[in-house]
Amino acid sequence: MAAIVDAEKCTGCESCVSACPTSAIAMTDGVAKVNADDCIDCGACVGECPVEAISL
Repeated sequence: MAAIVDAEKCTGCESCVSACPTSAIAMTDGVAKVNADDCIDCGACVGECPVEAISL
């Protein structure tokens, strides 16, 4: 399972992008999107999101 971003909560701050060790997160139209093929379910992005928009 890959990390899931709640687009309603995401503010586009990009904290998760820099936290991801596999570069599995990119910004699309101001919202974080996770590439499930690259995500290793480490949870680094979850802890970095200031608005709790990401879950595993």
